[in-house]
Amino acid sequence: MVGPAAEREAVAHLKAQLGVSERRACSIVGADRKMVRYRSRRPPETELREKLKALANERRRFGYRRLFILLRHDGEPSGVNRIYRLYRKEGLTVRKRRARRRAVGTRAPIIVEAKANARWSLDFVHDQFACGRRFRILNIVDDVTRECLAAIPDTSISGVRVARELGAVIARRGKPGMIVSDNGTELTSNAILAWSKENRIEWHYIAPGKPMQNGFCESFNGRMRDELLNESLFFGLDNARQKLREWVADYNAARPHSSLGYKTPAAYAAHLTATGDRLRNGDQLRRSPVAHTAPQGVNNAEALIAAG
Repeated sequence: MVGPAAEREAVAHLKAQLGVSERRACSIVGADRKMVRYRSRRPPETELREKLKALANERRRFGYRRLFILLRHDGEPSGVNRIYRLYRKEGLTVRKRRARRRAVGTRAPIIVEAKANARWSLDFVHDQFACGRRFRILNIVDDVTRECLAAIPDTSISGVRVARELGAVIARRGKPGMIVSDNGTELTSNAILAWSKENRIEWHYIAPGKPMQNGFCESFNGRMRDELLNESLFFGLDNARQKLREWVADYNAARPHSSLGYKTPAAYAAHLTATGDRLRNGDQLRRSPVAHTAPQGVNNAEALIAAG
């Protein structure tokens, strides 16, 4: 489908090169003369364009929807359609990466209650310093709130270190109902088995060769690689820890998450906590119900989350 701008250019070309009238040129192109003569009266919107370009350059892996959410948080009243129009006019885009071929299969989801600490997932992601030396990052994610609970970089992380870091997170946040991980040697070590038994925490290992069963942490790893690791140079372990700490704080408190209704993980966790508090308080529940009663046979969408 040819747009108005292309039709205007075609009419102008026919008038300039062939010397035909505007009426004849519009008849040949099939354009409306009113459309050809139309001149936009929109303001230049220079300030909003500059703000959008600066934000897109700062967060190069964010599309127009997330940029719209961030602009709205800054008090910009423009709607998503205007942001999309300016996004396209400025030639902004997110470069697509080639998708990997994935195995297709079916699996039964694990039903998890919609509350913080219902289930955590663990995984490692690897990168290298500017000098070429390799290092790895242990990521711990809350599957319900999508919060990153810890991102620990080091050149070597043993099972004993994993158990120690988990203990530190539990001391700060509380004990999870379940932990999910792959079958890596650090996560199947005697240290982890003894730690999970001692702390009475159920540890679920995914099927070998099925990383999609640990999808929440794998998705988080992809966001970390896309938005941080591929965009940064690390000049040492201290530098990597500082950049990871800043990115995790931004991810939890500022980055809108599409699967959470474009809330941040911290805001969604606070929403779940407030909802749970109202549910536990009977007097407040009678004064201000959390949600309308669902029709018979319909499950509340926020009561259970299909995970796994």
